[in-house]
Amino acid sequence: MSLPKNYKYSTEHEWVRIDGEIATIGITHFAQGELGDIVFVELPNIGDNFEKGDVFGTVEAVKTVADLYSPLSGEIIEINENLESNPESINSDAYEAGWIIKLKIINLTESDDLLDYNAYGELIS
Repeated sequence: MSLPKNYKYSTEHEWVRIDGEIATIGITHFAQGELGDIVFVELPNIGDNFEKGDVFGTVEAVKTVADLYSPLSGEIIEINENLESNPESINSDAYEAGWIIKLKIINLTESDDLLDYNAYGELIS
């Protein structure tokens, strides 16, 4: 299974790529595999604000619907509009084409609570 070493991870199976004060967020390859074929993604609106742990959207798969939890507090500055017509991008490329939101981080120290590559690997093994 592919797992980028330079990303952070939540116990709810979101991944986070931090670049300055911007966090790109999606769900992990493990999570998409557990969900199965993704058929719909409910996205938040640009400008919406979320606290760490808030539900910011949902992913609907053939098997189930799963909430998406914000791993950091911040404001939505971009959404992956491609997911509206191609939600299966999460299945085929969870860490690149399948990103879900970009968040302007309010409190960067919250990222200290996220899991690193090794800790997340242990969680899913």
